[in-house]
Amino acid sequence: MSTNKITIELNGEPFAVDYGTSVQELIDQLELRTGRIAVALNRAVVPKAEYSSVSLKQNDKVEIVNFVGGG
Repeated sequence: MSTNKITIELNGEPFAVDYGTSVQELIDQLELRTGRIAVALNRAVVPKAEYSSVSLKQNDKVEIVNFVGGG
């Protein structure tokens, strides 16, 4: 089975994902913990409750910020 790839911009760099990939699937692919990140899609914050329902499209700009605790 052949899947169509699209290119998004992930934190300023080109990144290929399968057509129809959701924000949650991207997070899973990157092995990130959802409790410690914030996601913006085309400069708009994506609420955590919508990660699974928001699909990525060709040339979308995704910024993922990973919060790191420390002192």
